[in-house]
Amino acid sequence: MQTTTVDEKPMAAVEHAENDLDLSDQKAHQTNDQLDRFGSYAKVDPAEIALVRKLDIHMMPILWVMYFLNFLDRNAMVNGKLNGLDDDLKLKGTQYNTLVSILFVGYLLGQVPSNMILNRVKPAWYMAGFMMAWAIVSTLTFIVKDYKSMLAVRFLLGVTEAPFYPGSLYMISMFYTRKEAASRMAIFYTGNMLASSFSGLISAGVFAGLDGVHGWAGWRWLFLIQGLVTIVAAIAAFFMLPNSPLETSWLTPSERQFAHDRIERDTTGRRTGTSTWTGLREACTDYRTWIFCLMINLHLSANGFKNFMPTVVKTLGFNTTTTLVLTCPPYLVATFTSVLVSWSSGRYNERTWHITISKALAIVGFAVAWGTVNTAARYFAMVLFVGATYGVNNIGMAWVASTLGQTNEKKAVAVALANTLGNIASIYTPYLWPDSDAPRFGTAMGASIGFSVGVVICAWGQSIKLLMFSGYSINIVFWEYRSQFSEDFAVRRQATMGKVNGGDDDVKAGIKKGAIDSR
Repeated sequence: MQTTTVDEKPMAAVEHAENDLDLSDQKAHQTNDQLDRFGSYAKVDPAEIALVRKLDIHMMPILWVMYFLNFLDRNAMVNGKLNGLDDDLKLKGTQYNTLVSILFVGYLLGQVPSNMILNRVKPAWYMAGFMMAWAIVSTLTFIVKDYKSMLAVRFLLGVTEAPFYPGSLYMISMFYTRKEAASRMAIFYTGNMLASSFSGLISAGVFAGLDGVHGWAGWRWLFLIQGLVTIVAAIAAFFMLPNSPLETSWLTPSERQFAHDRIERDTTGRRTGTSTWTGLREACTDYRTWIFCLMINLHLSANGFKNFMPTVVKTLGFNTTTTLVLTCPPYLVATFTSVLVSWSSGRYNERTWHITISKALAIVGFAVAWGTVNTAARYFAMVLFVGATYGVNNIGMAWVASTLGQTNEKKAVAVALANTLGNIASIYTPYLWPDSDAPRFGTAMGASIGFSVGVVICAWGQSIKLLMFSGYSINIVFWEYRSQFSEDFAVRRQATMGKVNGGDDDVKAGIKKGAIDSR
């Protein structure tokens, strides 16, 4: 039985010797690799540091801008509700909730096929092309006249947006090591949160300045302006996005090879030349895929407030402009906490406790929002549950990509499956937020508490199962958690692995089997 590995770095020197890599820069790596206090590599090679900095400067900004605009376009309808969108389209009953939900039907239908194709085409052209498609669809939303036409446009927007998020995670995982990926995904994800934050401010300005100009409602101007900006960004993305480490125009030939080699050696059991269908089969038959899918689904179910924040804040009793402005601070806090939690997770090579603490704080926020109608307390609760929730998504998706990355095909499918099945939550959670439940929204808040508890259970179950599956006894598993922050952790962890796997002679077997950073 094949076991996926997530952190073989404490054994990296042995693995390098076993693989007998003949790379021009390998010697530099072997002399510069040093274990940090947590059993992972600390980069000290100036060439590698310079390469990673170059990746950060050239690739991350365009991905961030694309994600920012992705969420601006998606949230335009959410903010438009405060400008009379539902009245202009003559929406009744749960029709608005259906408009929120239908986007994710199209989004989910395109996820797995898109990522299976992504590995066989030029990712830069593919992602930029679909960005252009969603930009055009979003722009044309300003001419819709009724519920049926808006329903069709929202479905198409979901289909055209489908390749972007899993494609971006896949692209990040192609260029960054596991330890680097978590913080980059966190930075990338701030595009989502800052878009959610500033969309309210942007909408407030558009509604105040353009509502009624040329006979168009402010929400129609919002779709038009944001869509045109996205079209310009899509054109830029065609020229700025890389395709793979070996096909990156802004890297020198030696840097391309270096970028490729360091990712190859970062995944034990790495295989090449597999087919797309083999990747699909391997991802679907790996039990860890389904645990991750459930965990991400429960997390995004608890995150259902994102499509209703302006509506929830509106129940505090302020006017439209003030309401839109008040949606900003919770997401600014979420931006800070998301980066902090992801940095800490990468720094300490730990996931489970970070997820647990984040979800515990979110549960407190949901409970307070449910339990009181006091304005100050409810707004504090909103800041708390929004701020505490968002860091988990970065950790969860990074965990998926690193654990299930034996081949590019398997990784692409696994990430798409987790994102697809996770986002099924966005189809049913809109119906947990009916206007009739205002101001407490007790159904949604209570369900979010239950979903958050489920995330914690999945995280601990996955973590313990992965460690035990790698050869750890249950006593060693709990010793790992108890001792992981001590100064001599790296040394004792290597000693533990030797005992578990039968001593020094079996260290290589332990690497092949999987020394997992599953915590």
